Amino acid sequence: MHGVARNFFVLAIVYALCGMALGLHMSISQDHSQMPTHAHTMAAGWLMSAVIAFFYHLVPRAAASRLAVVHFWLSAVSGIVLLVGLFFLLGGNPGVEPIVAAASMGFYAATLLFAVIALPALFGASAPSDAGRPAAR
Repeated sequence: MHGVARNFFVLAIVYALCGMALGLHMSISQDHSQMPTHAHTMAAGWLMSAVIAFFYHLVPRAAASRLAVVHFWLSAVSGIVLLVGLFFLLGGNPGVEPIVAAASMGFYAATLLFAVIALPALFGASAPSDAGRPAAR
């Protein structure tokens, strides 16, 4: 795994470790008030990043796009800000709500950008290396 695929998978591992640590903390302390942060970290962080990593690994022409690098950084920065902000918001700091809202919109924009990258790669013309082979449907 190389390039943007590797970057997304490393990010996924970081999210998994952070989400699991938060889950352990909630279990040990018997304070489950951060459950939404834990769920977002595991689903939006670990799961989405891992799936995207494997997509880019399996579809190298999509990973070679300059937009894929933009996608990684927009996703990484907005996702981390979103989760840290959500942690503080649920911890009783309502002043961070505008930051959480902006980060949420950034994360959504990253997902839209992924759709712009992924859908043409999935449904577009076959890659030059596939010339002469029938398209799989």
